[in-house]
Amino acid sequence: MDDHQRTEPSRRAGDRASLTGFLQYQRETLAWKCAGLTAEQLGRRAVPPSDLSLIGLVRHMAEVERSWFRNVVAGGTAPAHWHRREPGHQAEFDVDGTDPEEAFRVWEEECARSRATVEGAASLDDTLHWRGEVFTLRYVITHLIEEYARHNGHADLLRECLDGATGE
Repeated sequence: MDDHQRTEPSRRAGDRASLTGFLQYQRETLAWKCAGLTAEQLGRRAVPPSDLSLIGLVRHMAEVERSWFRNVVAGGTAPAHWHRREPGHQAEFDVDGTDPEEAFRVWEEECARSRATVEGAASLDDTLHWRGEVFTLRYVITHLIEEYARHNGHADLLRECLDGATGE
């Protein structure tokens, strides 16, 4: 895997800059894990019996960004980018025929919206109400860091199975 430039989070920043720095680092890690692969490789389910693929992870993270930042933090009702066949089904992992350029475009647009939403928020302690639950912006950002970190671990395994490339 080529050396991909990722933005190291500051070691002396305040809470907001630390959290957003680590979130951006995790986003850049997912992009790095996908770099230089063909559409076929990005869509390959390389760790049977799992349905996970790298492009499925990109689509999933686009949905995670959309649901948490546009709907929970910003109070919107943005619909899913990929439609479910049945309740509880995660359509973003149905990647047959997926156009990787479109998936990356959607993900990058959602990340940009998320960054703008966080920049516009007054405080990490702002309370957010969604589906009868209360969250803070701090919780949402921390949850996204955890979600990316977990899926970046999956991406490590997928990438290694695809072409042997490894990296931290």
